[in-house]
Amino acid sequence: MKNGFDNDKYLRIQSEHIKERIAQFGNKLYLELGGKLFDDYHASRVLPGFRPDSKLCMLRQLQEHAEIVIVISAVDIEKNKVRQDLGITYDMDVLRLREAFMERGFLVSSVVITHYNGQRSTDAYRERLERMGIRSYIHYTIEGYPNNVGLITSDEGFGHNDYIETTRPLVIVTAPGPGSGKMAVCLSQLYNEHKRGIEAGYAKFETFPVWNLSLKHPVNIAYEAATADLNDINMIDPFHLEAYGKTAINYNRDIEIFPVLDALFEGIYGHNPYKSPTDMGVNMVGFCISDDEVCRRASKNEIIRRYFTALNSMARGEVNDNEVAKTALLLKQAGIDLSYRRPIAAARERAARSGVPCSAIELADGTIITAETSPLLGPSAALILNAVKHLAGIDHKVKLIPQDMIEPIQHTKINYLRSRNPRLHTDEVLVTLSVLSTRDDLCRRALEKLPELNGCQVHSTVMLGEVDHKIFNKLGVGLTCDPAKKRR
Repeated sequence: MKNGFDNDKYLRIQSEHIKERIAQFGNKLYLELGGKLFDDYHASRVLPGFRPDSKLCMLRQLQEHAEIVIVISAVDIEKNKVRQDLGITYDMDVLRLREAFMERGFLVSSVVITHYNGQRSTDAYRERLERMGIRSYIHYTIEGYPNNVGLITSDEGFGHNDYIETTRPLVIVTAPGPGSGKMAVCLSQLYNEHKRGIEAGYAKFETFPVWNLSLKHPVNIAYEAATADLNDINMIDPFHLEAYGKTAINYNRDIEIFPVLDALFEGIYGHNPYKSPTDMGVNMVGFCISDDEVCRRASKNEIIRRYFTALNSMARGEVNDNEVAKTALLLKQAGIDLSYRRPIAAARERAARSGVPCSAIELADGTIITAETSPLLGPSAALILNAVKHLAGIDHKVKLIPQDMIEPIQHTKINYLRSRNPRLHTDEVLVTLSVLSTRDDLCRRALEKLPELNGCQVHSTVMLGEVDHKIFNKLGVGLTCDPAKKRR
């Protein structure tokens, strides 16, 4: 798909800006990292051209001077909160993140558990971390947070939290997802560093909302849709408007917490170096959008995708209708409805004709390809085959995978692996196609077209399983599903 974001420019100017902020504070900077560091698929979906590991590539330039602290909320541990893009719980993702950072040469010094209030699940998790040789710290729930500034900035507030021992000038504070308490960890450390005679600074490295785009720009609305479970609300930063007479976009939690930060800095330095929540940020994403229309289209598709994600979650009994209602409202704010996403109508029309689950994909040139469930293939597997055949110029009637090769796989699934569904999934089809490609030129040509699916949009008339979700995600495909269960 066409790019709308200049990733090389982003790497250059973002790293320069962070270096300037480190120099501003000198010896110690706590950098709150919002979003994902090396797998930011949301950013890559709404800003085509943004690479999921862009922030990691940029921070590698500071690697020798940096250490990483990973934050997780005890509330998320208690309710087994899941990262929707990876399908794993937050507590498992902490371990995945730690290993991934260390494999890339970063020092991961500790894990901080926030919002602690005696949860047994948290105690068990800490014991697990201890057995693995991972240092952990506890930060407690503070009554009246974030408005009770007097209590928060006292020994009964931040002073009651564990002091996190760090050794390097730059401390990157990150988490599996939003709402983990990263900012509170940074502010608590500033308070406790000051008690120990160490002067430290704070900055916020968060991609969304994009402060120098308009409030109702689809990129910013897509961020609200992505955080519908947190009920984040994009707002005009009133502190920035008052200080500079300029409009900047931030979100409610940063604006609400700013008086706490203001009071904390006043206590440490005698003044606050930041005049607004926006000042705290170092985000340069808005300066790197090269094609605004491309990013608008991608963001509108993402808003619809989030709406269907909420519908599917409600159908599985995971959430109530509040998230669905909010994302539906965001659709209206973006000025779109479901007809904006063309694969939806195409998949539903074919399903109405065939009476079986169907799927559809919109390719980069606007071509719509559809597929339906058959005795051999599920709708996702069939769709990928149809799409790559079209892109490779292979006649639709050609069967890339012969039936006599599919049937033994089905036999193994049913008789040996005890699967109830004999149809091949997307991963099974791609592996089979790979094997055949060594001796079949058509299969080789079809496989070579897989990268062209990146950025394309797919809709399924039934909810898909975890395997299909992961394959589409790895291919860079935006997926939506009707909240209907598959029929066996």
